[in-house]
Amino acid sequence: MQDWIVPVVAGVLALVALGLAVALLRARSGTARAIAAARAEAQAETAALRDQLAALERRLDRPRATPEASFVITDLGREQQVDQAEAEPAQTIGTALFADLVLRETVVKAASFAHGVRRAFDAETRNRIRFEMKREVKRARKQRKVDTREAVREWQERQRADLPEEGSAA
Repeated sequence: MQDWIVPVVAGVLALVALGLAVALLRARSGTARAIAAARAEAQAETAALRDQLAALERRLDRPRATPEASFVITDLGREQQVDQAEAEPAQTIGTALFADLVLRETVVKAASFAHGVRRAFDAETRNRIRFEMKREVKRARKQRKVDTREAVREWQERQRADLPEEGSAA
């Protein structure tokens, strides 16, 4: 019986090695098929993008129809006529440049607003505002007192002027 163990174990090991080799070949061929499919898909996308780019270039290269007369809002009140040949075309900017300009302006505005808010909420600024408000309230209070006293004096003088004098006969 021991004479059979060595050939059986060798046979089993050979079958396991053969199974592993077959599995490895299948996995490798599956990977090669996946790579080929991905490559074909990428080439198809590239061809579609080239077609779109060519269409865009053709559309941009086409001369644009110019209107018969162009009007500038700032020249609307003027009475002189400008020849079409003498008029300079308005400068146009690309969409990418326009988007960049809008984005920069938005970022600058947001940054300046954030800086202003940060300074407004600073403790030193709040204390200075509080001090100025107290001072203004005190000034207004004093002014109201002065105005009230003045109004009372004027009223009392009018009251005295309206009373008949005691020395005159009634």
